[in-house]
Amino acid sequence: MNTAEIYAKLTDIFRELFADDDIVLTPTTTASDIEGWDSFNHLSVIVAVETRFGVKMTTSEIESLANVGVLVAAIEKKLGRK
Repeated sequence: MNTAEIYAKLTDIFRELFADDDIVLTPTTTASDIEGWDSFNHLSVIVAVETRFGVKMTTSEIESLANVGVLVAAIEKKLGRK
């Protein structure tokens, strides 16, 4: 799975979770950029990512997720791409 495919899958996840088909993710997208992305929904994002990508995030990895770019890098690492 390449980076573009990861972003496409993440975009689908975010659009479903936040019921907003207009969400466009970039490497610099943060929780403050998406209405409703609070600490509770952050956990929903992580669970969906773990389920859809077949990966498991550690607590320290979850806490270090400053933006979508960091999340994509973590997914790539988990998938053995980096």
